[in-house]
Amino acid sequence: MEYNNDLVRRQDRLLDEDSAIELLRKAEFGVLSMVDGEKAYGIPVNYVWDGEQSLYIHCAPVGRKLNVLRVNPRVSFCVVGRTHLLPSRFTTEYESVVLQGTAHLGLSDDEKHRALTLLLEKLSPEDKEVGEKYAAKSFHRVEIIRLDISSWSGKQKRVKGV
Repeated sequence: MEYNNDLVRRQDRLLDEDSAIELLRKAEFGVLSMVDGEKAYGIPVNYVWDGEQSLYIHCAPVGRKLNVLRVNPRVSFCVVGRTHLLPSRFTTEYESVVLQGTAHLGLSDDEKHRALTLLLEKLSPEDKEVGEKYAAKSFHRVEIIRLDISSWSGKQKRVKGV
């Protein structure tokens, strides 16, 4: 997983890698962008980062997202952190991370269990025990997508005097 800000046009707005890692670790959702034939297709999803080079997304075992990924597994994933609209200055402060990668379906049951555990630890840490029972009961109705990240970059805008 290569952190590479070379293609960011505004080099004065780079987000350092440590801040990008923290954003990727903590953010609640991101937008998964795919190509469906001749059309772009993007949807917001909850996710968890494995701390290495992959994200996990849970979903139903059927649907458009899975159909699209079976045909073209190349994806982009965008996470937006803190934002602050500054109407009187006609701008917005923000922080974001954009990832490029490949989606993988048909994971082993062990990897799916691991991903669900990571999702529970991130999104429902106070209810992990109940969540594990729920996950076990509905395991057959859940698909897990693994996004292997090939490259990523981060950007931010901070306005002085705010």
